[in-house]
Amino acid sequence: MRIHSTTLVHPGARIGEEVEIGPFCTIGEHVTIGAGTKIKSHVSIDGWTEIGEGCAFYPFSSIGEPPQDLKFKGEVSNLRIGKNNVFREFITLNRGTENGGGETVIGDNNFFMAYCHVAHDCRIGNHVVLANAATLAGHITIDDHAIIGGITAIHQFVRIGRYAIVGGASAVPKDVPPFCNATGNRATLHGLNTVGLRRHAFPGETVRELKKAYRILFRSSLLFEEARAQVKQEVADLPEVRELLEFLQNSERGFCR
Repeated sequence: MRIHSTTLVHPGARIGEEVEIGPFCTIGEHVTIGAGTKIKSHVSIDGWTEIGEGCAFYPFSSIGEPPQDLKFKGEVSNLRIGKNNVFREFITLNRGTENGGGETVIGDNNFFMAYCHVAHDCRIGNHVVLANAATLAGHITIDDHAIIGGITAIHQFVRIGRYAIVGGASAVPKDVPPFCNATGNRATLHGLNTVGLRRHAFPGETVRELKKAYRILFRSSLLFEEARAQVKQEVADLPEVRELLEFLQNSERGFCR
């Protein structure tokens, strides 16, 4: 461990091997920091916060503070962060609430650019990118490999599907289906995330079948149940197509179109 002399670490905090903590940081009593994590200057980590191995926190970030929720009464709640995440300057990550399951959860290998905010009870998967000033309200789910553009606000209880991309300066009041591209205020769909699918080496057949499903579901005049039935008849029964249909079927807030 290398901890700067100006940093305050509570004796109850659990600090892993080869952790580096720079000047003017504060680490609270119930914090656990995994091996190899590097914390730059002026970072505050408090509350019941668990951080995995190999993470990086840049200056002026606030991690694990109480949720911004008027119903919160000071009860114990958690923030759980996985491995190999990067949190750039001025990040705010809040703990969970009793009504939301009591924890905010962030997976592995994510990249959060400067000024991002993750509110209480969010669930973020793996390999997710939040560009500068992306703002998540409470109870949001972001699935693996999604990308959220800068200066984008996402409404409470919204879900962003796998490999979806949300363009910058968007306002997102409804779910964004997996593999899709959503942009705007309010966000609407603009086709598949073809660049992302290509970068992740999705087979050509999969992309073609997803395009066929997309046209039927979002660009026809059919009602959703009619479009869903047509997709099952005319589009190959691939895992990604089933995932898209299941996501739409299970959407609670409704989905962008």
